Amino acid sequence: MATKVHVGMETEMNGNGVPETFKNNWKKRLIEFSGKMKRSPSWLWRTIWKVGREDPRRMIHAFKVGLSLTLVSLLYLMEPLFKGIGTNAIWAVMTVVVVLEFTAGATLCKGLNRGLGTVLAGSLAFLIEFIATKSGKVFRAVFIGAAVFLIGTTATYMRFFPYIKKNYDYGVVIFLLTFNLITVSSYRVENVLKIAHDRSYTIVIGCGICLFMSLLVFPIWSGEDLHNSTVGKLEGLAKSIEACVNEYFNDSELKENQEKSSEDPIYKGYKAVLDSKSTDETLALYASWEPRHSRHCYRFPWQQYVKVGAVLRQFGYTVVALHGCLLTEIQTPRSVRALFKDSCIRLAGEVTKALMELANSIRNRRHCSPGILSDHLHEALQDLNTAIKSQPRLFLGSNNNQANNMLALAAAHAARHNKPEKDGHGVSLSSVKTDSSALMEWKTKRASEQAKENERKVLRPQLSKIAITSLEFSEALPFAAFASLLVEIVARLDNVIEEVEELGRIACYKEYNPEEDEIIVKCEKPPVDVAKNQLPTHASD
Repeated sequence: MATKVHVGMETEMNGNGVPETFKNNWKKRLIEFSGKMKRSPSWLWRTIWKVGREDPRRMIHAFKVGLSLTLVSLLYLMEPLFKGIGTNAIWAVMTVVVVLEFTAGATLCKGLNRGLGTVLAGSLAFLIEFIATKSGKVFRAVFIGAAVFLIGTTATYMRFFPYIKKNYDYGVVIFLLTFNLITVSSYRVENVLKIAHDRSYTIVIGCGICLFMSLLVFPIWSGEDLHNSTVGKLEGLAKSIEACVNEYFNDSELKENQEKSSEDPIYKGYKAVLDSKSTDETLALYASWEPRHSRHCYRFPWQQYVKVGAVLRQFGYTVVALHGCLLTEIQTPRSVRALFKDSCIRLAGEVTKALMELANSIRNRRHCSPGILSDHLHEALQDLNTAIKSQPRLFLGSNNNQANNMLALAAAHAARHNKPEKDGHGVSLSSVKTDSSALMEWKTKRASEQAKENERKVLRPQLSKIAITSLEFSEALPFAAFASLLVEIVARLDNVIEEVEELGRIACYKEYNPEEDEIIVKCEKPPVDVAKNQLPTHASD
């Protein structure tokens, strides 16, 4: 049965008047939905397993949050506790949900900020209420409104102070919230101060449970995460450099590398370094709130880890440029690259050894080996220099005469097609034509000019290609860029070593001992400028 829907359009209807195409689409959607539902359990299990396998501490943190919520729920579930606290127990539950974080430093930061903000806000609200109750109702309303405006404006403006924004921003927010709740509610509600007093108790209970879980039950330290991430970044850069140089001299893998640049180990190695700025600063901030891990040091230099991360990012930019040499359109022939393969691989191997030694020194909290910049690195650099100097013709080019001839040909083409037309610019009075003939001539002339302009536009890129080809850029020029970046990596390696050695000096790393028979700890007080840049280690700081 066919029913006309519109002029020139027909659709098939079933017995109930429903279009067949509509029915078929719904069948396909139902089949796809049922297939997704069947696959969802396996997908969910794979996701759970992957997340837990990447970091098993996530399961520990989830267990601690569940246990903490169960403990604060006892304030509601147990009758004696509920009679003493009442419905204000919900504030303890809210505190656990908001304050308990993944690491101990983050929990300490938020918990102490919340407690400090609540205490200060409650004390100030008590003072405002004491002054307001001594006056009349009208003056009391005006006084409360003025106090709310003044405190709110001042506290909000203080949030823009760099030090307060970095360390106590959450505490200022809690201070504003608590102060306004108590002060404004006190005008209409009786015994509001008693209610605030009870809520403060429940908030303290919630913070206490959070701190207990974070510090005593399988603690997760932000400082350890920052320490391990620094080690991982050094190892990632070392692997990236080694893989990059090996692939550069393996022509069979260049095309695959160009197609999968975001999946290869080179990209993964330096990506973690380039994206680490915000993570390092956050971990350093939280680590400054954690208890001291060593009794030998005046203050552990978490900010020095941030400086090491900044130097590693500068180092990583060169590795990114080195990786870009593998992805360029113009590549040095494999036969030319083979002339410098051994020296480049040797130099990259020495740089990799130095980076791995730095990673091991930070991991084991010891000073670097005295021979980290050994003679082997300088010898490898000298070998590369000698190999480049031994092939001067590769870097100077060999077809200069042919290049000059091709350039001359390109210039002749450009001059011939850019030559102005004499007849088009001159005015001839020898023949005066009618309007119609003049119009036809103008149209013909205009069409010829447009055709020539289009020809020049098409010819221009061709001439550019001829010029580029005729220049006969040295076949080794792309390799020269690769080699210069490799030398730049060696130069920037000194900056990385200096920062790591400074970290070991301030953090009181043990002296390097190849046999590890004895541990010699040498600690010296950090300079004044370094100590001032450090964040407080305890809340009392």
